[in-house]
Amino acid sequence: MERTFAMVKPNGMKHGLLGRILSRYEASGLAVQAIRVVKMTREQAEGFYAEHKDKGFFGELVDFMTSGPVALLVLGGEDAVAKVRALNGATNPANAAPGTIRYDYAPSVGENVVHSSDSPESAKREISYWFDESEPVEYAVARQLATV
Repeated sequence: MERTFAMVKPNGMKHGLLGRILSRYEASGLAVQAIRVVKMTREQAEGFYAEHKDKGFFGELVDFMTSGPVALLVLGGEDAVAKVRALNGATNPANAAPGTIRYDYAPSVGENVVHSSDSPESAKREISYWFDESEPVEYAVARQLATV
């Protein structure tokens, strides 16, 4: 079983899409192994998207990602990385296939509703950025649910 990281971005949360998006992931055979809702700090957003630091859209991306809460997800299942990428659709919703999450819900490439890891290596890095690897993922879920 493979694990991957996905995130529902602030506009997805604002428009009440978390349940619909989770349903699509689960219907495809993926299991939600961890979920956490946070409002990113600038420091967290800049660290998470550090690979884009020298790109012209970096400031706008950080502003957007800190504009409201996000849902951080660890999803597990067979070919989880590829499955989530296919369900999400192309980064630019104008190029996304009909029926994908971005085609259905994303207004623009800058506010494309969801993020997901592009490889098993990035999944591991992105999961460890948001979830403490020293505790079992199942424990992280229980701990978060206990604080709701």
